[in-house]
Amino acid sequence: MTQPTPYPQHTALSLAASGVPVLPLRRGKVPFGNCTACADNACGGRPNMRVPGPCRCPAPCHAWAAATTDPAVIVSPAWAAAWRRAVCVGYHPGGADLTVVDLDDADAITWARAALPATRAVPTTRGEHWIYRGAMTSRNAVRPGVDIKSTMAYARYLGPGTGTMADLPDAVRSLAVKEPAPARPVIVAVPTEAGSGECPHRTPAYLERGIAMAEQRITEASSGVHATVYRTFLAVLSRHGRCGCLTDTHVTRLFTAAQSKGETARHCADAWTNARTTLGL
Repeated sequence: MTQPTPYPQHTALSLAASGVPVLPLRRGKVPFGNCTACADNACGGRPNMRVPGPCRCPAPCHAWAAATTDPAVIVSPAWAAAWRRAVCVGYHPGGADLTVVDLDDADAITWARAALPATRAVPTTRGEHWIYRGAMTSRNAVRPGVDIKSTMAYARYLGPGTGTMADLPDAVRSLAVKEPAPARPVIVAVPTEAGSGECPHRTPAYLERGIAMAEQRITEASSGVHATVYRTFLAVLSRHGRCGCLTDTHVTRLFTAAQSKGETARHCADAWTNARTTLGL
């Protein structure tokens, strides 16, 4: 006699057929932990987790990276025990080219209605999931009560929702862009020549133009940001590193420009130190 298909598994098969990668969620609405063979990434991880190693574990290991659209996997014996214990179905939004804006409370919903384009909305226990067409970087706590779940994340399936799904807008993408951290103050200890501290071979206006051009060179870099930052620091120090005219304000401006391109304060400090070492400062 054919056994009835468990409800979460039935839902998972329906979602998978529409191209949505699914996985079982256990009590607490979280993924199942890795099996013994995969614990602590002993298996090397899975390629789509950007971790080296061709894991072929048949169990629903590796959280969001276990999500699949393959019906043979979903009904396999290795997943059967998980479905029997599952409390609901999870899915990988980014794998379906979707983004979920998770609104945790009424205040977050009020904000979204004023700030974001309307799209498909799914009620949750405390708030709503707003689902957009398009994938992006996931990030939690982008503002009070608001998380973004897309690539390398999972969301709980709570039903089809209501409304027409809209394309992912820039207003949502911008939420995941981290504000550059304030540049760490740096005391530039460089030898100075005799005089008032002003640049002995150029005017102060020349230094200002040089710093502005250096900022522009960094912020306009479309690739090779690490190398661009280092070369720019090297150029500034080779011109002004020995005359004593550089101040903390100038260095902070350069660090801020680098951090706006995703560089960390640590990398900025290392690049600055390396440039000074190269020039013998």
